[in-house]
Amino acid sequence: MSAAAFAGVCAASLLVTMAAAEDSTTDIGTLDKETADKVFPSKPPYSPYAGRNFPTRPYFGDTHTHTSYSMDAGAFGARLGPKDAYRFAKGEEVIASSGQRAKLSRPLDFMVVTDHSDGMGFFPQLIGGDPGLLATPQGRKWYDEISSGKGAQAAIDIIVSFGKGQLPKGFPTPGTPAYRSAWRETIKAAEEANEPGRFTAFIGYEWTSNAGGNNLHRNVIWRDNGAKASLVEPYTTQPPLGSPNPRDLWKWMAMVEEKTGAEILALAHNGNLSNGRMFPIIESFNGKRIDREYAENRMRWEPLYEATQMKGDGETHPFLSPNDEFANYERWDKGNLDLTEAKKPEMLEFEYVRSALKNGLKMEAELGLNPYKFGLVGSTDTHTALAAVEEDNFFGKTSSAEPSAGRAMHPFVKTDKAVIMGWETTASGYAAVWATENTREAIFDAMKRRETYATTGPRMAVRFFGGWDFEAADANNRTPARIGYTKGVPMGGDLSDAPKGKSPSFLVAALKDPIGANLDRIQVIKGWVGKDGQAQERIYDVAVSGGRTIDAEGRSRTSVGSTVDVANATWTNTIGAGEMITVWKDPDFDPALRAFYYVRVIEIPTPRWTAYDAKYFSVKMPAEVRMTTTERAYTSPIWYTP
Repeated sequence: MSAAAFAGVCAASLLVTMAAAEDSTTDIGTLDKETADKVFPSKPPYSPYAGRNFPTRPYFGDTHTHTSYSMDAGAFGARLGPKDAYRFAKGEEVIASSGQRAKLSRPLDFMVVTDHSDGMGFFPQLIGGDPGLLATPQGRKWYDEISSGKGAQAAIDIIVSFGKGQLPKGFPTPGTPAYRSAWRETIKAAEEANEPGRFTAFIGYEWTSNAGGNNLHRNVIWRDNGAKASLVEPYTTQPPLGSPNPRDLWKWMAMVEEKTGAEILALAHNGNLSNGRMFPIIESFNGKRIDREYAENRMRWEPLYEATQMKGDGETHPFLSPNDEFANYERWDKGNLDLTEAKKPEMLEFEYVRSALKNGLKMEAELGLNPYKFGLVGSTDTHTALAAVEEDNFFGKTSSAEPSAGRAMHPFVKTDKAVIMGWETTASGYAAVWATENTREAIFDAMKRRETYATTGPRMAVRFFGGWDFEAADANNRTPARIGYTKGVPMGGDLSDAPKGKSPSFLVAALKDPIGANLDRIQVIKGWVGKDGQAQERIYDVAVSGGRTIDAEGRSRTSVGSTVDVANATWTNTIGAGEMITVWKDPDFDPALRAFYYVRVIEIPTPRWTAYDAKYFSVKMPAEVRMTTTERAYTSPIWYTP
């Protein structure tokens, strides 16, 4: 299947109801057959692409990039700013902060520079020797550490101090010259980089709620240009000007839209480092159960969730999904963000995508609204200004961990509670968006309607449609999107009121990354709430490669195998499939029960970035280091509501 054919074409025929014209009580007249055939042709045009008006290709980008304007990134060694980040994303070769040449294999389609709102402009102020900051014990300590080559040590101390609300006098806040200048330059960089139709540069920032070291971060993104974004300054988390409570962020977002006429959204990320606070049933800030107001605002302002990135994968966890053989993937589950509190098993349910989607169904039955009805994206969270997450081109989470012989075995975070080693950093991920064109407006609108999916790095194309009338023959069509949009709803959509005697059917397709690995399988992940009120999940293998079979329980128990040569960091595409497409019908559907469905696409095994490092630097990795990976994609769900 070619990429163009896979993307699909529009159904050109119009669905027109002429009942009113046939009603003798109306006075609108009727059309004679000759005129009617001209206005409403009974046959679509010969060109199947004529008149199409829906997304025909996914755009790949990064909604989470930090530069030297972020206080921690700067301390870690980042010297590249927002302009450099956009240049790199657009395919230019740059010199990384470590002095190495860096370039993407292919340009990205869009990017958001999301420097931290708290302390925006702090690092340039500190490294520039601001007298006010250097007059404080903390400021002087950090300055001396950075100047003596101990920037990583200073960065961790900054993060911990921030989580405790213990920041030095003179720290830049909204309204100060340093802060205002940094925000102005952030906007300017996006405006200059934005090229509608070729590359989209969004304006944004990260609201870094980190109370007690527990991650509740959100990336805030503007649909609009700098004229509207410059009317306000970013919302922070440190009182008295800011707040770490998401409810207060949502109030600020409402104020911004009312004051400026702009449209904005927020993406939460890294629930795995929130220690049970990202997807609560009981709010950590007030100790009360989630209410309808919380659900309304979270649905309104946070249509997407960042499901995979450098600080671990967030789809699910083996403790939560013990029957899922692909659940044990790139786990960061030792504690909260700064490892000041160890992880407890009971926290996990409120940290991961799949359990949040299930709890959302339960809460909808109680509140009438689902606070966790979100779509999925991936992004990098790079703190180097370089959105480089291909396994053979991985420039690390921080500039202190850019390619070097020892970076894998250097601790990334180490406390008396736990340690996260450099090799545990994940080379992930990107956001894929089905938009009608490469513009701020079209991509933002696609995000709002959740027609998105997450990848851990590969640029595979994934389609997912749900409806009531898909047939097996639909999978044989070389333009599946035409059928998908005509018969059903795309990823992120809703189904309701099942026709009597029918189960939902799904048209699912995946096309490998043109320069990446073949595909192992496509899975549908279903979650639902049973009649007993308990949330359940089930995995169905719906398409597998290599002639393997799917058993009566909907599973293929045979591994695709592996062609990875770890010592040489190579693999071959002699197993797996370049494309897969199928129609799957839920065999266990109960029309009375709420449910969601999303697709997971698994690649064949390939070398992990640690294998590429070992080969390039001629180093031997310890036995505990993962040397292979199974890259993947997760689509936004399709929900069924009785």
